[in-house]
Amino acid sequence: MERLSAFVLRRKGLVTLLAVLAFFVGMGATPIAIQRLSEVYAHPGMPAFDANQEIVKIYGNGGYQRPFVPVVVLPEGQHHDASKEALGRAFAAVATNLPQSRVVSYADTGDPRLVGSDGRTTFGLVFPGTYSDGSPPGGGLGETPDESPVIIEAMTPHLPSGSKIHVTGLDTLAPSVDAGGVDVPAKIGIGVLAAVLVLFLVFRSMLALVPILISVLSIFASFIVILLLTLVMTVHDVALTTMPLLGLGIAVDYSLLLVARWREEQANGFRGDEAVHRAMAGAGRAVLFSGVAVAIGLVTMVVLPVPFLRSLGIAGMIITAMSVAATLTVLPVLLALKGQRLDRRASTGKRFAREADAGRAWSAWARGVVRLRRPAALVSGGLLVALSLTALGVNLGLPESRHLKTTSPGHDGLVALTSAGIPAGVITPIDTLITGDPAAAIGQITQVEGVATVLAPESAAWRRQGSAVVSVLPVAENGTAAGEATITRIRETIPDNVRVGGNAAQSMDFQSRAYGAFPWMLALIGLVTFVMLTRAFRSLLLPLKAIVLNLLSLGAVIGAMVLLWQFGWGTRELLDIQPTGSIGEFVPLTIFAFLYGLSMDYEVFILARMREEYDRTGNTHQAVIEGVGRTGRLVTSAALILFISFAALAMTPELDVKVFASGLALGILLDATLIRGVLVPAVVAMMGRWNWWLPGWAARLLRVRPSPMMARVYWRWSGTGRRPRHRGSQGQGRAT
Repeated sequence: MERLSAFVLRRKGLVTLLAVLAFFVGMGATPIAIQRLSEVYAHPGMPAFDANQEIVKIYGNGGYQRPFVPVVVLPEGQHHDASKEALGRAFAAVATNLPQSRVVSYADTGDPRLVGSDGRTTFGLVFPGTYSDGSPPGGGLGETPDESPVIIEAMTPHLPSGSKIHVTGLDTLAPSVDAGGVDVPAKIGIGVLAAVLVLFLVFRSMLALVPILISVLSIFASFIVILLLTLVMTVHDVALTTMPLLGLGIAVDYSLLLVARWREEQANGFRGDEAVHRAMAGAGRAVLFSGVAVAIGLVTMVVLPVPFLRSLGIAGMIITAMSVAATLTVLPVLLALKGQRLDRRASTGKRFAREADAGRAWSAWARGVVRLRRPAALVSGGLLVALSLTALGVNLGLPESRHLKTTSPGHDGLVALTSAGIPAGVITPIDTLITGDPAAAIGQITQVEGVATVLAPESAAWRRQGSAVVSVLPVAENGTAAGEATITRIRETIPDNVRVGGNAAQSMDFQSRAYGAFPWMLALIGLVTFVMLTRAFRSLLLPLKAIVLNLLSLGAVIGAMVLLWQFGWGTRELLDIQPTGSIGEFVPLTIFAFLYGLSMDYEVFILARMREEYDRTGNTHQAVIEGVGRTGRLVTSAALILFISFAALAMTPELDVKVFASGLALGILLDATLIRGVLVPAVVAMMGRWNWWLPGWAARLLRVRPSPMMARVYWRWSGTGRRPRHRGSQGQGRAT
């Protein structure tokens, strides 16, 4: 770090010029890059996704698309057979009003499974295809336009007087969302405002604007890289949301750490370039290792064969790299040239008083944790273990109707169905594509356990280009374990000319592909992180503890998500939304990828300072107190900025984004309080001198100097400060 610091400070003019150039080029590249981003959520190579794409290509509807389910309750005295022609005209009117749709009813098939036990309740399926607002088939749950008014208006004139029409289906039951989508500029604005307020509280000077400047520079520079990437690969538009919010948090984190250390060196009497050099030597290394930790976590998504997740991981790695680069090159120059002027205060005599010593409140807190380290570790660790055990019950599949709206027209339709003895599974049909004559395949599927019936009209809307699309109606909803088992049995039964598609089958394929190799990937990421942190901390046990606590933290976050979104604890109160009983298949993976790096980010900051203090004093308890006292305010401030940014994103109307962002916000909150504020200092204090053990063979392998467990650390005064001297076990004093 000293060499890098000297390099950039000898070239202040060149670094400044390149930074300004990157800023303006990035401003110009950003709108061009945004226009080139893809909005397609593709899952190439997954059987159900490929089947769904083929269905949509041939028929223009269905596949991943969930149908609307019109439920007709005929008036007293009417019977479904007597009203068959009227039902046919009513459903035909729906097909006319939605010209891209595929419609089926009792009138088309004569299938008694489409009629309830009362003889008056019947239903059909409407796959609308291109919606009335022009959007294509598909979309997240609750995000599709509601075609219920169009369906009811089309059917009403053709049914007997007194008939009741309800339109149900997963989308009508799902929490409603605003078609406007995520207002990215507004969310970024909230994050920036929060960052400015927090930074002014920390620095109490115009120096608070420096981390914001570094963050903005990092974001614009990242869009240059994104634009270049769009020339050689497809980049999904999740990068548009990810990079600004993540960049705001990470770049501010790194800048905050370096600026705070620079002020500390100023308080110790150093000025000018020398203060920058010393700040870089102390904090720059932590910034570099933190950036690598974040990148390691994001590798999880980059290697997955899912384009939008790969784009999410790549965007995160790019903004992390740019944040590290800007913090370690541009920020030192800015501090050397303008730092003292920006940090000018009304009372110059007390200018650096707060930086001369560790924070009193955080030091007092750390002393309390060290004194009560065993109870603190037991209580905080026990809570995290309990949440992690709760995470084992996570539901990654589709939501069940019983977990969705209970007061809506869609729910009224579901009640009408089930009251007439029709199983709820019929609202989650499985679209299946058959090549050639479908008769034999239909007969086989009909015999599968858990299948209520198979709908296969012989009209042009259902048979085209030498193929047939059929809708398999299961007894149990696809979001249940029984429903997924039915899909598995169908796949095991069907001949080679049949391809199973549908919403649930695609979700099952994603889970199998994304999470199947996850334990091996986790082991590899843990190994790489262990090696990196062993070099950073010169210890074998400290990195192991960091990884274990990090994984425990991530398990606790998923457990908290289960409580929030599956069990509905506080969901309505905190987010003003109906819980869905499901997390969503991509959420734990993306939360892991982001929080693994961000959580390790904070731990590196704290443990690096503890290592530095231990090298200076040789006392573990003192190192814990001083490390937390020096970094507690910074970590809390940085976490608060990120928490507000993700909490603002969680206020978006889109359900998937809301679930994802709320998980990140919860993770940041848990990590900065329970983990870094209690469990980390308590465990380090309990481990004592074992924290710092790095035998000679390991040190030689990693090419760092050894850190024997029994080493004594003495320090002596030099001309400008204190310098550590390491000796063997013959010296005086005792290392804690």
